[in-house]
Amino acid sequence: MKAVVFLGDGFEECEALIVVDILRRAGVETTMASVMGRLQVDSSRHIKVMADALAEDVDFDPVDLIVLPGGRLGVENLSESAVVKEQCGEFAANKHLAAICAAPWLLASMGLLEGRKATCHPDFEGEMEGVILTGESVAADGNLITGQGLGASFDFAFELVKILVGEDKAAQIRKAICYRY
Repeated sequence: MKAVVFLGDGFEECEALIVVDILRRAGVETTMASVMGRLQVDSSRHIKVMADALAEDVDFDPVDLIVLPGGRLGVENLSESAVVKEQCGEFAANKHLAAICAAPWLLASMGLLEGRKATCHPDFEGEMEGVILTGESVAADGNLITGQGLGASFDFAFELVKILVGEDKAAQIRKAICYRY
């Protein structure tokens, strides 16, 4: 299993890095891909993170999952990436696509969540036209998975593990990291 987590300057660090950590613990080969034209990406709290690759250099054919972390500025930067838009469109059709916090707004703005169940940060609910908002921490509707925000990062990550690798692996990791839910 392979995943790509897109990073743009202003990304919410916990929403990205918790997901990367949990996916890697589950054995999912996870690539952090910068959309900034450089490997070093500046998070919303100005923590510098070194991506694994530039988004334009990633081979998406063997990838099973794309993840978009939130952070208002980070999502704005993702929205300006042709690679993000192209790959999200393709993955929405036949692979797994996940977004958390502000990032579901980007998917909704592309029409990818039309008539689908989803969740997002409450600040963006008014901009989610055509989406069936659940208000839950995590919402999965077929191959599209959304999370509400930073507080849902672990549940969001475990849902991705459950979908890609199975509930047994998710339970094993929850126990190993002393996660209580």
